[in-house]
Parts: sequence; structure tokens; C-alpha cells
Amino acid sequence: MRPHIPSVPRMAAVPPVAWAGGALTVGVGGLYLAGLLLTGGEIEAGTTVRGVDIGGLSRTEAAQRLERQLPATGPAELAVRVGDREGAVDARQAGLTHDIGATLDRAASTGADPVSVIGGLFRSGGDIEPVVRTDRDKARTALVKLSETLDQKVRDGAVSFTDGRIEQTAPRTGYALDVEAAVDTLRSAFRSGTGGSVTTLPARDDEPKVTSEEVRRAVREFARPAMSAPVTLSAAGERFTLTPAVLGKHLTLRPDANGRLTPKLDSAGLRTAPAVADALDKLPATPQNARLGADGNSVAVTADARVGVQVTDKALGKAVLPLLTGSGTAARTGDVETRRIQPEITRENASRLGLTEKMSSFTVDFEPAAYRTTNVGRAVDLINGSVVMPDENWSFNRTVGERTRANGFVDGIMIYDDQYTKAPGGGVSAVATTVFNAMFFAGVKPVEYGAHSFYIERYPEGREATVAWGSLDLRFTNDSGKAIYIQAESTDTSVTITFLGTKKYDEITSAKGPRTNLQQPAERVSTDEQCVPQTPLEGFDVTVERVFRDGGREVRREPFRTRYTPRDEILCEEAPSAGNG
Repeated sequence: MRPHIPSVPRMAAVPPVAWAGGALTVGVGGLYLAGLLLTGGEIEAGTTVRGVDIGGLSRTEAAQRLERQLPATGPAELAVRVGDREGAVDARQAGLTHDIGATLDRAASTGADPVSVIGGLFRSGGDIEPVVRTDRDKARTALVKLSETLDQKVRDGAVSFTDGRIEQTAPRTGYALDVEAAVDTLRSAFRSGTGGSVTTLPARDDEPKVTSEEVRRAVREFARPAMSAPVTLSAAGERFTLTPAVLGKHLTLRPDANGRLTPKLDSAGLRTAPAVADALDKLPATPQNARLGADGNSVAVTADARVGVQVTDKALGKAVLPLLTGSGTAARTGDVETRRIQPEITRENASRLGLTEKMSSFTVDFEPAAYRTTNVGRAVDLINGSVVMPDENWSFNRTVGERTRANGFVDGIMIYDDQYTKAPGGGVSAVATTVFNAMFFAGVKPVEYGAHSFYIERYPEGREATVAWGSLDLRFTNDSGKAIYIQAESTDTSVTITFLGTKKYDEITSAKGPRTNLQQPAERVSTDEQCVPQTPLEGFDVTVERVFRDGGREVRREPFRTRYTPRDEILCEEAPSAGNG
């Protein structure tokens, strides 16, 4: 068959000018059509993004290509420097990625109008920098973590001492990563693709306050003279020498607000050094009152008072520091200022304080026992010589302290939970009862006291006292108007307490009433390992009156009422052993 050849329509006659114009129109239209055919899409020919060719591709095609190839053109890890330290930042963990959409917006043709299309025939797209997306929160987090390893703390210059030797520390500038500013620097480095080079991140410098010059000055003017020789001191006649090794152990140079190193001496620490402690411990730090005793009904001084001599930490430091820069033995020898503490009672002032006569004295006898001798003797030692000034309170617990082994007391028999038991300090109630009776007959005011739960035959009914650490004390107020001196003495079988001072009344006596409200004891069996056998005794109430006489007549009476519970009979038995079934 012959091929079909379409017929060509006839064209109407056109004026010459129209032909010319038509030729022009056909020429531009041809270029426009050619431009559309040649460009083939939205991206201009010759367009690359960091070497990835996307010219002539549609936006979708270009996006797909960039997503595949663009990440390989950028750095996955950025080498960075802060100060003189280097590290690395993972770009993705720092929130740095390429924004494909924004990059294509930058690369796309300006439009499909004839001018833009035809213009595309005569130009090339060129290379385009990719747009970088930054997650600033992730970037800050990554940079803060980086700063933990790359930041450098400032170091001041320093001077120290070891075994009498001088040691110098050179100053060092510190720097800290400026996280906010570094986010933009990191972003720029990622955008430029400089993965192989090191990016310096912005940082804030911190200059040391103590410079090298100051270290040299401190060594020259203080440290070297301080360690050059020993220092010798005297305190109230006690002489001691401090070697450079001892001095250096307690000596430091610390910067002031202007960065100047100034010496500081740990006087309290220096005081514990054997050379110092051995000498100062020989000083009578605590004043000792004159010792008094009853001479008939008057008071005699049996031993003179002793002044206390104390050296404060401040005084020690004040004596040492000026000597450290001295040269030669004389310039490195000095005295320590001492503080003299006067005793309350001396031979000269005893009578002025009113310590002129025996106000009262009382003795309690007891059966000999090793624990009782120890505990009574220890309490007596702590009480003897107590001075109670007018209107002051005296406390048994405060004066004697807790009855523990560390305080010199041993286990003994005492009353607990209405029965005898073993505990530290047993037997001390004999001393408390004796003090109570001395107080009673001296006529001073009781503040706190308590009797035993049941009656003990060796004590006077209604005129006895016990004490318990933390729960029951024996206290009185000195309302006599003059000072009171308490003299305490003991033997293996007795304790005596004497009050010396000035009597407020001519005579004080005791009047005891009858036992009332009698109650019979019970019988109990105990298998406790600490059990102490106990004989029975009835419980009862009793009232004792303190009778005051002055000028030959009775001026008043003061009642002391006591309730004693029955003393049950306690039988101690061994606990039965477990059978074999």
C-alpha cells in the first residue's frame, strides 16, 4: 500500500508585514518550545549541589538524588578545638542535617514564562551550596557534653610547703566553651563541608588571679625566709622550738581579692604538734581554787589557790608569723602571750566571800563493797571543791557527769524498775543522799530531788535522794546570800559532805512524822541473769519537816513528803533448760 500523505491546508494570503511578524513569532515560539524540550523540568541544566548533578531533573527526581548522594559530600564528624584541646562532634547527634526542600527551592528555575525558559537556553545553573537545617537544642546538648572534656579550669599560681621544702605551682589560663556562639560556628563548618580541617569554637578565657610574677615574689619575700631556720618560742617559762617541717605543715599562702599571696597559719593545727602540745600541756591551764576545810565550826585554808595559764590559738599564731621572715637566731625567737585566769577562791578572798563557818555536815555509812568504794570515791572527787555563788544553782548530774566506765564508774547494784539490778554507777545514791542532807541542814532551797522508789534502811526516812542520768537530778539554789564551798570526803564504808559558808539561820533541825498508808510487799521469782535477791519491806508514806530557828525561836517549818512503794521479796532462780522432748 502507498502511505497516506495528509493534505496540507491552503493558507490565505498574508500581507508582507504580517509575514515578517509571523516569521518573528514563529522564531520565538520555536525557541520557547525548544527551551521546554531541552530543559525538560524545573532544574536548570548544569545545576549541581556540592558536586551532585541535578541539572534538567524534575524536583522529585532531584530530591531523590540529593537524598541518596548529598550526605556523602558533607562531614559526618566535625573536628573542633577549644583553647588548645581538640575533640570531635557527631554532626547528626548535634542536629546538623541538609534541608533538601530548601536547597531545591534555591536551585529551581524561576518560572515557565517564555523569558525564563528561553533564557535557560543561554545559561548554566552552576554549583549551589546546600541549605543546612540546625536543631539548636540538640546542638546545645552536644556542645555542653563536649565542654565537659575540652573546657579547662583556670589554675592560680601557688606556693606550698612539704617537709620544709618550697613547692611552686605555675598559673594556667582557663577557658570555657561559649555554647550559644558555638552553635552558629558549628553550623557554618558543616555547611562548608570542612570535615577534614579543625574548627576553632568560640570560648571565654579565664585568666588566673595569681600570676607567675606573684608566685616569684611570694617565694622571695616570704616562703624562702620562712623555711630557712627553726623558730623558738616561750610561754610562761615553757620553751619550745618549731622546725621548718613542722611550720610548713600548718602554713599556707592564700590569695587575697587582688591575687596577692598572703601567709595563713593554722594555729589550732600547730597547737597539736607534739613540740607545741608537750610544752603547753605543762602549763596549769585550769585555775585551782584554794582548798578549804572545817576547823571546828570555822573554815581554814588547807592549800593555796593556783592561777590558770592559758595560750589561745590566736596568741600562738600572733607570736609565730612575725618571726618567719626574720634572719638569725635572735630575730626568730619570741614570747607567746598568755592569759592568766584567776581562781574564784583564794586565801585572801575566802572570808570576803563569806566562807567563814561550817553550815552543815552529814555522813552516810554503808556496807563495804569494791564497786561502792570505787563509785562513791569517784563521785566525791568530782564534787569536792564545788563553789556555789549566791543565787546560783548546783546540779549533781552536771557536776558528776554521766555514770559511765569512760567517766571512771564501774558496774554496781542500783534500784531499777522497783528492784535491785546491776548497772554502771551503782552506789552513787549514797553520795546523793549525803548531799541532800547537807543541803537540808544548811537551809538552802531545794530545786529538784527524788527519793528511792522503796525505802533503804541505811538512809533516814524521808530525807534521802537518788539520781538518774537524763531523768532525775539533785539540784539546789544557794539562797544563803553568801558563797558556799562543798567539801566531800569518803572512805571504804562512808561518805561525808560538808557545806562551808555563812549560816542564814542559827539552827536547822528535822522533825519526822509517823509512817502512814502502809502497804504489804509481794513475793516474786526472777530468772533474769542480772537478778539480785531482795528482802521484803512494807511501803508507807512519811512527812519530814525542816525546822528553822533564829534568835532562839522557831521561825518556820518546811514539809518534805515521801511515798515509798512496797519492797517486794525477790527470789532468784536459774531459768529451766530446754528439754529434748
